[in-house]
Amino acid sequence: MNVTEEMLIEKIKQLPPQRLAEVDDFVDFLRIREGEQRLTQAAARVSEASFSAAWNNDEDAVYDRM
Repeated sequence: MNVTEEMLIEKIKQLPPQRLAEVDDFVDFLRIREGEQRLTQAAARVSEASFSAAWNNDEDAVYDRM
């Protein structure tokens, strides 16, 4: 099922007020985790060129054929 923004808002409106802080904390957690994943992926892309010389060499070519 595809959840839309409107569906989430309606569900949040049905929660008791004391649960809103939990929802807020969870949304913050998700945003932080998303940012960390993007940072990890960006670091991997940036370092790929540096590791290319170490990964692609004649001495290690025998392992590529395994």
